[in-house]
Amino acid sequence: MSGGAMPGLSLSMIVRNEASRLQACLESVRGFVDEMVVVDTGSSDDTAAIAAACGATVHHLSWPGDFAPARNHALELANGDWVLVLDADERLRPEAREPLRRLMQEPEALLINLLRVELEAAQSPYSSVSRLFRRHPAIHWSGAYHAMVDDSVAALLRDEPHRRVLACPEPALLHDGYRPELLADGRKARQLRQAMEAELRRRPDDPYACAKLGGLELSEGRSDRALRLLRRGLAACPPEAAAERYELLLHLGLAESARDPRRARGHYTAALELPLDPRLNLGARLNLAILELRLGNGEAALEHARQVTTAAPEFALGWTQLGLIQRQRGALGEAIAAYRQAISLAPEHAETQQNLAAACLLAGDIASARSGFRRAITLLAEQGRQQEAAALAQRAGAMVQLDVP
Repeated sequence: MSGGAMPGLSLSMIVRNEASRLQACLESVRGFVDEMVVVDTGSSDDTAAIAAACGATVHHLSWPGDFAPARNHALELANGDWVLVLDADERLRPEAREPLRRLMQEPEALLINLLRVELEAAQSPYSSVSRLFRRHPAIHWSGAYHAMVDDSVAALLRDEPHRRVLACPEPALLHDGYRPELLADGRKARQLRQAMEAELRRRPDDPYACAKLGGLELSEGRSDRALRLLRRGLAACPPEAAAERYELLLHLGLAESARDPRRARGHYTAALELPLDPRLNLGARLNLAILELRLGNGEAALEHARQVTTAAPEFALGWTQLGLIQRQRGALGEAIAAYRQAISLAPEHAETQQNLAAACLLAGDIASARSGFRRAITLLAEQGRQQEAAALAQRAGAMVQLDVP
């Protein structure tokens, strides 16, 4: 399965009951990797058979109770000079193949950080993952829930300072683990809570665990404990740990935005000052735009929203927020243009359709307003949001003739 003159590359995976997604994952690396190593940790479906049919070497392991030992077992079975690690809900983008090949040919390269597209993530469309690295006896996985090789790589760099950690600027992976139906069942949240609570018992000030558990507490409405955890983690977080600091500051901004918006602004600003790819701090930038608008700072809000759409023009939510800001400033033409750009990227987003219709109505374009309201009502109904569809039909019908059921 060689993809050309390059170091041998192994795919390393651990899986369980991933029959619905595994084939797409494995097909995405066909012709790029030289071997596929899949360790099944106890599937009751066709996962193992699908992996074998796709050309993978399948091994079996009783679940060890932790991700790190399972990943390390899969790593030990790899034979390539380089190792790519994927989960079944991830796929390699074809556009990343050549950039990654070039980076792997760098003689001192040790690890290549991959930019991952978070499909259907509410606010942060990108993350960075350490999933492509040179096979080296000192590199191994550690960590309870989101096992990482970062600690072992940092130790290795102290012993071999000539080695380099690189980053691929082309988004490399697609990840659909944040689909609403996957989050709604609560299993991921329960697993995360158990793992992070256990980690904090071992290391009470661990910044990573504080960030993850603090974010979870915030999402579940326990803001007081969230603040305690996030502040504790930030106090213990070393300056060079930019990713952990960013997550802590982002969640602190969210936690403080209602009670102390100016303090929240400070957290978001500090997050944006960290040395990260601009695509990785879109959540803080977007939240700061919303906060500045709330505080009456329309020009600052506009600048942040424009920076979001510049850094990630493919991010529909950024255009929607830009439209909201332009509409509040009275710039209806610019608002309509931004909404239309958002809809071209996410045509199923009912709220943006509704916002576009309202802006068109204010601009005196009754035909476009009527069409937009109809489309929003149809989308809401198709998405099972019948009460919202009926309420919008009543409100819009009082302003323009809709002729909808």
